[in-house]
Amino acid sequence: MDRETEGVLDVVGPRLRALRRERGHTLADLAVRTGVSESTLSRLESGQRRATLELLLPLARTYDVPLDDLVGAPRTGDPRIHLKPIRRSGMTFVPLSRRPGGVQAFKMIIPAQSTLLEPTPQTHDGFEWLYVLNGHLRLVLGERDLTLPPGEAAEFDTSLPHWLGSADGGVVELLILFGSHGMRAHVRADAEYSSHRKGRR
Repeated sequence: MDRETEGVLDVVGPRLRALRRERGHTLADLAVRTGVSESTLSRLESGQRRATLELLLPLARTYDVPLDDLVGAPRTGDPRIHLKPIRRSGMTFVPLSRRPGGVQAFKMIIPAQSTLLEPTPQTHDGFEWLYVLNGHLRLVLGERDLTLPPGEAAEFDTSLPHWLGSADGGVVELLILFGSHGMRAHVRADAEYSSHRKGRR
């Protein structure tokens, strides 16, 4: 096996672990979804078990990602980036970065709603930075209930209960940078900062 191939296989485990944690799955959950035993998945993530097509195919189907994304195989020939939207809880996420782990970039689209949704805050590890492109975003963060118009940005610890939705029932488009625990964006903006900036104009 050549060094390039060995290098690709060596990073499969960390990629799989980062992707599982990003999606919020436990090893037990993933074992049920894929039919691969929990111990095999654990050894695969730790590098004690070599990745095989038999193991990677059910993982790619479960995560709904191309097989190349799991192994980080370099693309050849076609220089275009093929973005595959992910639909979750009625919202659309367009991944703008390809590398599992580290900071992940998404474009998020919240569809128009005839009835405003009741917030259902969730928590998970990490930090999130967002920037509203179009529409009016409703951000519920702990005890705070904020409306962010186009051009507003926010950053927060996702271990706080949070929820994103449309403030007025219209479509909302935003950019999101999500980092695992301890990884934060360098630019910070919140409602107080924005008000301060507006007051200086």
